[in-house]
Amino acid sequence: MRKQVLALAPEGGAANFATNLYFDRVFGCETAKILPGEYYVTTENLGIVTVLGSCVSACLRDTRLNIGGMNHFMLPEGGSCGLDSGSARYGTFAMEVLINHLLKLGARRENLEAKVFGGARVMDALSSSQVGDKNAHFVRGFLALERIRVVADDMLDIYARKVYFFPRTGRVMVKKLVQLRNETLLQREREYAASLRQPIGGDVELF
Repeated sequence: MRKQVLALAPEGGAANFATNLYFDRVFGCETAKILPGEYYVTTENLGIVTVLGSCVSACLRDTRLNIGGMNHFMLPEGGSCGLDSGSARYGTFAMEVLINHLLKLGARRENLEAKVFGGARVMDALSSSQVGDKNAHFVRGFLALERIRVVADDMLDIYARKVYFFPRTGRVMVKKLVQLRNETLLQREREYAASLRQPIGGDVELF
């Protein structure tokens, strides 16, 4: 019988907690797929996966309890456009929700470590606004302010990335996606002011 984390998402974050779980035959474990504006945390031996263009994901883990989670956000903060900054699509909220959920599960802030990914320049319209650069700058600054050490990162560049995170061990696998062909992913990140298509190809890197 498969097990999955049953902890409730923090107040204000329930709608952003990923619910798309599937069994990954390659890695032999249940895996949560997170989309832009979502996050996932677990105390179990699960994987978490996402695909990033200009978006950024932070993988946080308590190194003593071996529990962790990942988010996926598009913009550092809600701007002056009347958009709700209380959404996991925005970095400030996405980071706070992820950290608070981990603390609720028993993690301690001093035991947290981070691995961060994304912020690519995958589309000319977004490159001109430097969305990826701003996301990368934000997440590094946020973690420094919170005194959470970053032990690995793979950010910026021009390629989208597929990221697998295994909180039990802390392992992360990143595949650079050099051919963008999936219209569903393109539309998904367009809706968050960016574009992303599922690619084929690229090397796998371990963090």
